[in-house]
Amino acid sequence: MSAIQAIRTKHIFPIIVLLMFFSCRKEPEKSRHISSGQITQIVLSYIGGNRGFYTIIKVSPDSLHVEKGNTINKKHAEKNVAISKATWQRLIKPIDIRTLNRIRSSPSKQSVDRTDETFQVRTPAEVHVYVNAYADTIHYRQLEKFKIELKKILPKDHY
Repeated sequence: MSAIQAIRTKHIFPIIVLLMFFSCRKEPEKSRHISSGQITQIVLSYIGGNRGFYTIIKVSPDSLHVEKGNTINKKHAEKNVAISKATWQRLIKPIDIRTLNRIRSSPSKQSVDRTDETFQVRTPAEVHVYVNAYADTIHYRQLEKFKIELKKILPKDHY
């Protein structure tokens, strides 16, 4: 074996080891307290009608935010309410993340002066959006149960 080949082998081996080290590096960890299967926020909105009516309800693990108004009279009201972890758990209990992709949306009704109901269910991995899913009588039940629990905690003047 020549001296040049011995030197090349001596330098190539550490380079290969370094490349292997960097290629096996872990990706940065996401927050430990949120797994990809947890719901981080649910947004329920009712938008439409001939007066430009809207109600937007955003629920997260620690708060409830409600906006309500109409565009024709330029009325707008907002309210923020803190919620407990137990309340959050009661709200999301009926929702099965594994079956959310089975829920089917229906066409928008805003074009005929009607109101659209839109759900957004957010997880760290994705956002599920449904428009007028109440037409899907089989798979919509979990969202209907969520709405029943939500009505119990909404400020009375905002729903």
